Amino acid sequence: MDWTTLALSWTLWTPLIGAFLLLFVPKGQDLIARAIALTITLITLGMASVLFLGFNPNITGYQFVERFAWLPDYGVSYFLGIDGVSLWLVGLTTLLSVFAVALSFNIQERVREFLIWMLVLESALLGVFMALDVILFYVFFELTLVPSYFLISLWGGRDRAAAALKFFLYTFFGSLFMLIASIMLAFEYQKAFNVLTFELPRLQAFVWGGGLSGNLESWLFWGFVLAFAVKLPLVPLHTWWPQAMGAAPMPLLVVFLKTGAYGFMRFAIPLFPDAAVSFAPILISLAAVAIVYAAIVATMQSDLKRVVLFAVVSHAGFILMGLFSLTPEGFIGGALQQINHGVTMGAMFLLLGMLESRTRTLQIAEMGGLKQQMPWFSALFLIVMLASIALPGTNGFVGEFLCLLGAYKSAHAGMYPVGWVVLGVTGTILAAVYMLWMFQRVFYGPTPVRWRELPDLRPAELALVLPLIALIFWIGVRPMSLTTIMERAALEWTQPFRTGKVAPHQVYSSAE
Repeated sequence: MDWTTLALSWTLWTPLIGAFLLLFVPKGQDLIARAIALTITLITLGMASVLFLGFNPNITGYQFVERFAWLPDYGVSYFLGIDGVSLWLVGLTTLLSVFAVALSFNIQERVREFLIWMLVLESALLGVFMALDVILFYVFFELTLVPSYFLISLWGGRDRAAAALKFFLYTFFGSLFMLIASIMLAFEYQKAFNVLTFELPRLQAFVWGGGLSGNLESWLFWGFVLAFAVKLPLVPLHTWWPQAMGAAPMPLLVVFLKTGAYGFMRFAIPLFPDAAVSFAPILISLAAVAIVYAAIVATMQSDLKRVVLFAVVSHAGFILMGLFSLTPEGFIGGALQQINHGVTMGAMFLLLGMLESRTRTLQIAEMGGLKQQMPWFSALFLIVMLASIALPGTNGFVGEFLCLLGAYKSAHAGMYPVGWVVLGVTGTILAAVYMLWMFQRVFYGPTPVRWRELPDLRPAELALVLPLIALIFWIGVRPMSLTTIMERAALEWTQPFRTGKVAPHQVYSSAE
């Protein structure tokens, strides 16, 4: 078999192989462990580049498909594939993992163990974006909890043990509903075809063909929604997020992508289109409330990290609003915002990690006048902050614009009141308020005596942040370089909402 037909597996398992290799590094050899981990993430990034080179944007469906029997007696298969959306998320995961491992040079205790868990997390995240079998997806979705739990509980900040436990229990409990719904859906498929399967394309075609009753589809839909709403996080199921991620080490936050949003996009909505239409007004209203609520709460925070964490909750509302507009524009906007989140918030947490390593605090009240001491840091932080509030010319503007455009298009068609879209728009205004206020307090005014000798960004730190700055402007100025590849996936994803008809779902491998 040509190795290129296993391109996804090579990319998926390389970080886990690297984690295994780190087990043989003697304790205390931190420099060797760091070098191996960084090399592994760079190799994985190179493998992801192969996927970009071999991806055909003119093909509808999944590419680089791999399908092997895993648990054949139970209908579970090792089924991987990517399309024009998951391709970018895979690439972004590998890129951010390089930066996260590089930032972990600030970790001084149990370095080898920290890097092992970071590499395990990278493999788990890649599996989430590649899996096309529902049970396989569930395995990777839950596997992200294990390294995250240990990274928070062992290397986190204040109240890290309680924060890690809350994170694990919330997300694990929510995911159980998805597992139950997946099993019920597979059994319904078995009743119809006498074959037990958890493969997404088959289950999707079954439901689109009217295989489920309306009530059952609604119940199964909410099983998936609950799992993904907790992980997103969506208000009011977000309470674990500021506590758990507030205690999390910065490298974890750099690489922590929107797996909940991806779950909505890949599984919940496409699997249950009728239920998605029926309950779109509820989800849109929750998204609008989340945008405004998180923005208001962010203005009340006294810690830089918590301000950004609530900004993430607000961004999640925009993603959900775009997806549940059920339009091609909203789909592309929601997908693009997931990538923007990784780029912008990845850069933001990189910068905060560098600041925290110098000051040992992120309390806003203890800052001031940093612009005079750290001009390069201040300039880059300003750029990232403006991208997060969707300044035109940056990546955030394009994503939020498409999300709101799709939401307004559906509201204008009578799917839900346009007032929810207007409420979402106010979130962009509030974001400017709390971000600019935060920037003014941290970077202007008198400089406390103890910060008057703070060093600016070093060349190595600039090398970490500048690629993400370049992506912020590249996506903002040339969004078509991403959205063109997403368009075919968007048209296929929105097909039942546009036409009410279903075409056979095709999958392709790179060898075909």
